[in-house]
Amino acid sequence: MTEQDRANRAAAAMWAGDKASHALGITLDHIAPGRAEMTMKVRPDMLNGHGICHGGLIFTLADSAFAFACNSYNRSTVAQQNSITYLSAAKMGEVLTATAHEVSRTGRSGIYDVCVTGPDGRQIAQFRGLSRQVRGTLFDEDLPQTQTQQTDPLHERPDAPPRRP
Repeated sequence: MTEQDRANRAAAAMWAGDKASHALGITLDHIAPGRAEMTMKVRPDMLNGHGICHGGLIFTLADSAFAFACNSYNRSTVAQQNSITYLSAAKMGEVLTATAHEVSRTGRSGIYDVCVTGPDGRQIAQFRGLSRQVRGTLFDEDLPQTQTQQTDPLHERPDAPPRRP
């Protein structure tokens, strides 16, 4: 199994149970070992009292990208600590992109940075996540891939953007 195949299967396993991302309309647009890109369109029910996207929802988008990136090795991994700095307001109707990449992975701990950008490329937020590997895997690598595991989270929505190579 290639590292990319492992990342794809881990993402499919996570995506199947990720009710929070589904509820917010978040899509997984790219997955690779130690990397993930997810998008979310700011809806009217996501606005705070200032008429801009609630910071907690921007955090959730970044945290989801972090989760997919750090679980891409098929080792169950959870957040140990996260922080976010908001740089610009996200407005109604904007599609936000969270791009996560691995900074360091040593032993059971990892550091991941996530940049959330608006459609014009401006930085909305910078997120840093510290991960901790726990027991278990997302799928059994000794078993052949079943039909249900072949669900491609990058293509299951008709409105999903094209997959990047």
